[in-house]
Amino acid sequence: MPRAVYILALGIFAMVTSEFVVAGLMPRMAAGLGATIPQIGYLITAFAAAMALGGPLLTVVLMKTRPRAALLCLFAIFLGGNLLAATATGYGVMLVARVITGVASQAFFGVALSLCAQLTRPEVRGRAIAVVMNGLMLGTLLGMPLSTLVGERFGWRAAFWTISALAVVAALCTLVGVPKLDRAEGEGNFRQELGAFRAPKLWLVLLTSTLIIGATFSAFSYFNPILTEVSGFQTGTVPLLLVAYGAATVVGNTAVGRLADRNPIAVLLVGLVLNAGFLTGFALLAHLSVPAVVFMLGVGLVGVTMNPAMITRVHRTANARPLVNTVHSSFITFGVMIGSWGGGVAIEHFGLRAPLWLGAALAVLGVLTLVPDLRRAPDTARQDAEPVAA
Repeated sequence: MPRAVYILALGIFAMVTSEFVVAGLMPRMAAGLGATIPQIGYLITAFAAAMALGGPLLTVVLMKTRPRAALLCLFAIFLGGNLLAATATGYGVMLVARVITGVASQAFFGVALSLCAQLTRPEVRGRAIAVVMNGLMLGTLLGMPLSTLVGERFGWRAAFWTISALAVVAALCTLVGVPKLDRAEGEGNFRQELGAFRAPKLWLVLLTSTLIIGATFSAFSYFNPILTEVSGFQTGTVPLLLVAYGAATVVGNTAVGRLADRNPIAVLLVGLVLNAGFLTGFALLAHLSVPAVVFMLGVGLVGVTMNPAMITRVHRTANARPLVNTVHSSFITFGVMIGSWGGGVAIEHFGLRAPLWLGAALAVLGVLTLVPDLRRAPDTARQDAEPVAA
């Protein structure tokens, strides 16, 4: 595996750590900025909306830039946003900072995944994508707890300074360790890249990704209250359970990466069916502590870990260029927003188990979006065996 693939994972780790830092420091940030807890929560929404809507636009702006130069430019924008957050004098400044970092993060995902495709052979591309996406899994597993720890010990601004330092390290590693490649064939031509979205099949593929992530985040967003108020765990135990969940995502992501190159559609089908089963089991047995943990870890193994198969499927349906990757990341972000919002609405009307049932329903809908590909399985198998131009 090229060294540059691991460096791309480090960059994504920095981006994801910045994305999650607010969630762990809400009370301190609210006090420091003179804001309410709900207002600090809106910073998470603003970050996600900026990723989903602004990321593709920034990708278009950088379309004619060579990949490594584009990554360094995105690091500079990301660093600027985090420094602005670290020195924010009020809520409005912090809101602007979160929008800046959100836009840069989403564009970084798109460019990094495109460069990963350029750096690796088609037959191992799914495995390489899994390595890059481990930056996301480790950001969840380690980045959020560590940034929370720094913020709790040294103040919430220190967390943003730490992330800024991490971004500088990742940028320097990119400068030294990522080769100076030209754009892949077809990159830089806006009309050509936009043409990929004229295919109806691509939109169905993107919808599958939204439903996979929506199913997972409808549950994940509310693990804390479910585990404490339904399963009966003490508040202090929940962080340990979430670390175990994060470890499960790393294991699942690695396994999916090794399988995705052969048949991503089969991997997605199995993952969705298992996720629907785990979420259903969790909903039925959430009042029992041991089954609740088992099913929660099951969701960790087959939820967000479908990313390598999702990305490989998108590449084989369209291409592996930055715009397609960034738009795909936007659809994944929509899944996060839909799952967390829908889970909250479900709790208000039906109680704390409702997000688990919602997640199971979204997973079933995800299976249905695979039906057209499953019906033409022989053709799909032949297509999966063929490399796709980056």
